[in-house]
Amino acid sequence: MTSRPRVLALAALLCGGLLAGCSNDISSSGGDQGFVAGKGIITSVKTAADRKAPGAVAGTTLDGDQVSLADYRGKVVVVNVWGSWCGPCRAEAGMLADASRELGPRGVEFLGIDSRDPSAGNARAFVRRFKIPYPSIYDQQGSTLLAFRGTLPATTVPSTVVVDAQGRVSGSVIGPITRTTLDDLVEDAS
Repeated sequence: MTSRPRVLALAALLCGGLLAGCSNDISSSGGDQGFVAGKGIITSVKTAADRKAPGAVAGTTLDGDQVSLADYRGKVVVVNVWGSWCGPCRAEAGMLADASRELGPRGVEFLGIDSRDPSAGNARAFVRRFKIPYPSIYDQQGSTLLAFRGTLPATTVPSTVVVDAQGRVSGSVIGPITRTTLDDLVEDAS
């Protein structure tokens, strides 16, 4: 191939890739953020000896405070990965907010990871809209998700991880979570 045909072929591939990434199907697209919504794959690690601790999960919240998963040691923690641009995240947000208020008195904590939002303003608007009562780490680069390597693919939003009181992953959902599944995973972690 001469130089011009190579350039044209490359341009066609790039355009095709961009068009393939544009989809209105929120069940399989993460919008323009390069993420793919999961299909609801549920994992429960019932045997405590088989559970593994994630890497360090820490960062700055949308309110500017420092938070770490280690801050919640001794409690079951639900970690939800979301983005304001994610349709399935919007669909589950109200349920997660309600669950955090209802499960809090039982010693269950919630922590969000806002992944790949283009601005903290978008993320804060999401939190206000859905009345999210728990803190969320603002993770514009998506690097916090690397702590869950082996548990969550770094490209799947929403995702939810349940961590037991000893700081080990006891369950996860790759994709949207239902209240029944959340309650079951929290019970398994207790």
